[in-house]
Amino acid sequence: MKKKLYLAAPLFCDSEIQFNIYLESLLSSSFDVFLPQRDNGLVFEEIENGGDVNSSLRSVFNGDIEAIKKCDILLILLDGRSIDEGACFELGYAFSLGKQCIGLRTDSRQLMKHGNNPMITQALSSCFSSIPELQEWVSDFDNR
Repeated sequence: MKKKLYLAAPLFCDSEIQFNIYLESLLSSSFDVFLPQRDNGLVFEEIENGGDVNSSLRSVFNGDIEAIKKCDILLILLDGRSIDEGACFELGYAFSLGKQCIGLRTDSRQLMKHGNNPMITQALSSCFSSIPELQEWVSDFDNR
């Protein structure tokens, strides 16, 4: 049985959505990946399709919370000058539940000159700086 992996990443523009799909395709042979944009929907799409704002926000929040509770591992995408706020919340919540949390940072931009906020870095058991590094970890994970 595959471990469940939650992908915490920004999903507000086409490039972010496509990168998340790419990551999911790399991980899905080893993990049952929860991809929020696919598995729980996008709040702005729900609202644009006539959904009540408060109900849509609550629905997406609750769906993501339940998925984090069920996951074994959370992978957070750390790219960008600052990390997506929702992904930061998801990381903190997963960490507080004792989930294994890992990060991927393929982007050299960062807000702080000495790295990310320690509330992010200290929650991660591993942080990868490239897709090949992540793939190596997945391969090692498969061989355990």
